[in-house]
Parts: sequence; C-alpha cells; structure tokens
Amino acid sequence: MKTEKMKQIIFFLIILFGCSFAQGSHTVHVITLDGVINPVATDFIRSTIKEADAAGSECLIIRLDTPGGLMKSMQKIVKDILAAPIPVVIYIAPPGSRAGSAGVFITYAAHVAAMAPGTNIGAAHPVTLGMGADSSKGVMMEKITNDAVAFIRSIAEKRGRNADWAEKAVRESASVPASEALKLGVVDVVVPTLDSLLNWLDGREYEVLSAKNVLHTAGARRIEVEMSWRLKILDVISDPNIAYILLLIGIYGIFFELYNPGVILPGVVGVISLILAFYAMHTLPVNYAGLLLIFFAIILFVAEIKIPSHGLLTVGGIVSFVLGSIMLFKSPVPFLQLSWKVILFAVVVTALFFLIAVGFGIRAQRRKPVTGREGMVGESGNAVENFSGGKGQVSIHGEIWRAESTDTIRKGDPVEVIAVNHLQIKVQKKK
Repeated sequence: MKTEKMKQIIFFLIILFGCSFAQGSHTVHVITLDGVINPVATDFIRSTIKEADAAGSECLIIRLDTPGGLMKSMQKIVKDILAAPIPVVIYIAPPGSRAGSAGVFITYAAHVAAMAPGTNIGAAHPVTLGMGADSSKGVMMEKITNDAVAFIRSIAEKRGRNADWAEKAVRESASVPASEALKLGVVDVVVPTLDSLLNWLDGREYEVLSAKNVLHTAGARRIEVEMSWRLKILDVISDPNIAYILLLIGIYGIFFELYNPGVILPGVVGVISLILAFYAMHTLPVNYAGLLLIFFAIILFVAEIKIPSHGLLTVGGIVSFVLGSIMLFKSPVPFLQLSWKVILFAVVVTALFFLIAVGFGIRAQRRKPVTGREGMVGESGNAVENFSGGKGQVSIHGEIWRAESTDTIRKGDPVEVIAVNHLQIKVQKKK
C-alpha cells in the first residue's frame, strides 16, 4: 500500500516538475521604442525580430510611444512586421504614451494591438509623416493622402481591424483614447501592465507566415532587449538639432585646420563631425537649398575677413545663415525642425568664429616676420667701418653682418636693412 502511494507521489511530482519546466522554458522578447520613427528604429525592430525568432521566443512585444516619424522608415517597419516569422505585439504604454502618425500604421500592422489605460492613438495625416509635402499643392497632397489611405486600409483588412476609422485617422487626423479605440476595433485589448498582457495572450492563436501559432505566454520569461550602443549613438545624432550642431562643428574644424596647418586635432574632429552630420541628414528630410545657403554664408564670412566691405558681407552672411537654417529640414512637425534657440546661438557663434578666430589666423599669416632672415628687414644698426666699393660691415642687434649699399656709408652711420640675401644684407643710410 505504501509502495503504491509512493509511486503516485513520485508520478505527481514528475508531472508538476515537467509542467513547471515547460512553462519556464517559454520566453518573450520585449523592446521599448520611445521616440521618432527613423532608420535607427527600423534597424532595431528588424534585428530584434531576427533575434527573437532565433531564440525560439513566443512573440516580440514592442512597447511603443511615438509622435510619428518618416514615412519611408514606417513602411519598412510595417513590411518587417507583416513578414515576421513570430507574432509581433504592439503595446502602447506606459500611461501617457501615444501612437501618433507613423505609429498608427505600425500598430495596425501588428498581430496584436494593445494599449494601456491613459494612452491614445491617431493623427496619421500624411503631412505629419515627415514627407515635406506642400499642402498648398492640392493635387499632390490628395495623391499622397489617397496613397496613405490605401496603404492603411490594406493593413487593416489583413489584420481584421477597423479600416473606416483608419481612413478617418489619415484624412481627418482623428485620434482616440484607449477605451474608445477598443470599442471601435482599432486595438484588440486594453491592459494596465505587461504581465496582464501576457496572461491575455496565453492560449490565443495567430497566423504567422500562413501557419497557425498558439501562444504560451502566461508566466513566460521576459527578455528585455536594449538598443545597442551603435544604434543609440545614431539615434541621438539623428535629432535635427544634433545633426545641425555636428555640421557646424565640422565646418569650424576644417576651416581652422586649413588656416592653421599642422594643428591636426581641429581637422580630425571636423571631418568626423561632418561624416556624422551627413549620416544624420541621410535619415532626415533635408532641404538642400537650405544646406547651400549655410555654405554660402560661410563663404561670405570668410570673404569679409579678406575683402573690406564695411560689414555688408557679414550682414549678407548672417541673413543667408538664418534662412538656410530655417529651410534646412523640410517638415511641418516640431520633432523634425530646428529649435530657434539653437539657430540663434549657432548664428552668433559662427559670426564670431569667422570674424575673430579665423580673422586672427589670417592676420597672423600677413604679419611681418620678426625672426629669421625675413625678420631682419626694417631693422636698424650702425656701420662698424667705412664702406669700400659699396661693401662693408654693420652691427645689427649686436651681431656683425656683411652688408652692401648704394649709399656712401662711413663708420658709425646709422643704417636700415632693406633686403637679405643669404648671409649678406642690403642696407641704406638711415635718415
């Protein structure tokens, strides 16, 4: 009898241990995307999808909070999510977060769309996608809007979400809170925490690459994936203000090196800054007319140093610099525009840099040498003997030099150096 009970207990423990092991073996990957949708965000999501799939994760959860971003980047993210080999869950959280503009498209593309209470979603009009479209051009704007509507409706139909509201979000910039989004069928669930989301997902079935996939997420181990240092750095410099500052540092460094050859450090820093600035601009909606105006302003500042214009070139440079800075990034949304404080600071610093720092460098180059043979010209001394045949010796700063002159010079006469030829100088009688 005791043996039978022991067998039952051992069998029960084996089953319990097996269930615990099976449950503990399930994992989910979690990332946080907090900021503008740009190429860095695209690389981060793409690499994490591959990593989660390779690790056999149940799903990838993207904790999202974004005001929007670039349409090109958004389209790449949508394609990656639609083609993902594992379910991708968009969770708009924590409270106070939003999925605006490009975030709406990404949320609609997810296998599961979830929101935390106190969040909102919407305002997906094409103007807010960083396309730089001119809203005064009605026909072009209508084409862009219709294309965005067709794109988001196709995503909504694939995921079984409210296509009519999606169109309204694009055409009318509609935006709704979490509770209303759930009622409208925009999202699948509203949950307060990530744990509650994992419990809700457990046992649900989703289609991934034409195959059914049942999730086992209750109690699953969460793997929080951080953005790599490389992507973090690229994300920081992709900010318009940072890219703008890097551009100016690059210009300062290279000009300083050109006017003071051999310093090395300013040139190295300048080249690195320019490379980083051009990478950042590759990720931003750059207006090249603005970039040309900035370079033209630099040319005017340099010209002011070399050509006396009574300040006219400086004024022209400042005007060109301000206009170029305003036009540099062609986007109507604040997060893709330059701050006025940064522009004004840059204008003042740049004007001072070229008028003072570079000016000193050029004046130093033009300054009369004070050492060496060239520095002898203009110096005064006395003849130490009578000149014979136009030649004799003179004392300059206590040194005896062989000299020649067309003047009649006697011992003790004051002389002035007018030229240097190797170790012989040419002098004239000082008047």
